[in-house]
Amino acid sequence: MKKSTVKCRKGEIGRLRIVEDFLPSPEQLVLREDTVKVTLSRSRRSVDFFKRAAAKQKVPYQRMIRALVDA
Repeated sequence: MKKSTVKCRKGEIGRLRIVEDFLPSPEQLVLREDTVKVTLSRSRRSVDFFKRAAAKQKVPYQRMIRALVDA
């Protein structure tokens, strides 16, 4: 079933309501830690495991490895 779309001309959006900015600033949302790049050699089997597991969670596999090492 196809949804009907409403076509608006310039300036015709409908009833509008101004909402106060309630979100924290981006600096408050993202806490960045200092990082250091290192080279870590892992077996192909290990990397494949993390790639499969990360794909299931829809996150980058490097992030998953980093979280494990940090924990």
